Amino acid sequence: MATHEVRDERVGGLEGIALVSHDHDLTVAFVPGAGMVGHSLTHRGEELLGQRGGLAGYRERGSSFGIPLLHPWANRLAATTYTAGGRRIELDPQRSPVHLDPNGLPIHGVLAASPHWQVVGRTPGNGTAAVAARLDYGAHEDLMAAFPFPHELHVLAELAGDTLTVATILLPTGDVAVPVSFGWHPYLRLPDLPRSQWRVELPVRTRAVLDDLGLPTGETETISIEPGPLGETSYDDHFVGLDRPTFALEGGGRRIELELGQGYSFAQVYAPNSAEEEPYVCFEPMTAPVNALVNGEGLDSVAPGGSFRAEYCLRVRAAD
Repeated sequence: MATHEVRDERVGGLEGIALVSHDHDLTVAFVPGAGMVGHSLTHRGEELLGQRGGLAGYRERGSSFGIPLLHPWANRLAATTYTAGGRRIELDPQRSPVHLDPNGLPIHGVLAASPHWQVVGRTPGNGTAAVAARLDYGAHEDLMAAFPFPHELHVLAELAGDTLTVATILLPTGDVAVPVSFGWHPYLRLPDLPRSQWRVELPVRTRAVLDDLGLPTGETETISIEPGPLGETSYDDHFVGLDRPTFALEGGGRRIELELGQGYSFAQVYAPNSAEEEPYVCFEPMTAPVNALVNGEGLDSVAPGGSFRAEYCLRVRAAD
């Protein structure tokens, strides 16, 4: 039997694709027709992704779960108006699929559960299983109303051994530069182990000071967090300086690592301690700081004819 496999499946009435590593008993599955969301990551038959409202909640309300892509901005914006590329844009939930946080701030971009993704390639090989998908952002009026910069997005997800690598490529398709401020939001969990016993490693050195709305104030602080049990600690922190690129969640004989690769210089860590929902820890790769689309700080752009590529890896392995 081949070491890797690409499987078709049906998930909530939609076409899904699962990437399987037989040698590592690891499967990661995506639903292209719902935002190219990673809806499941199983190791030895156990689910490692927080499901929250699941695929139904994601499609109906934009309630994130699993491994969603956040584009054209990650996290939240300070206002429903922003200026980029010399243009002033008004975000209107009546015109675009804009979602608001409890404080009325735009959050997580406009691609939640987007049906516009197309699978453009799949590869089961000797040492890998991969799927590639494409979204022509500029072809959709509702998306362009919120972010009027024509471009394509390509996502390549490749499972090799115990490691999933997700590459996101942005290609301008018009005559204007495209601001880059996307990210991903993996909800990670350790099954059948109390949250207090989860061990986390946060390789961070500089944290942005946030206001009561979760927005950067412009100030930063040096910080060092020793590896150890999560305990009762909650996180909703934005990090703008890292000691090394690998975050980790460990416990119950399993270790999950998220490694930031090229293109990802910022990270949000989100781990609410709430009895109202299942526990999870989010290590979120980000290409720009929180609110960069509004304040312009740390915001890069891609010129026509250029491209931008960002990669992160999720690694799952047995641990002592």
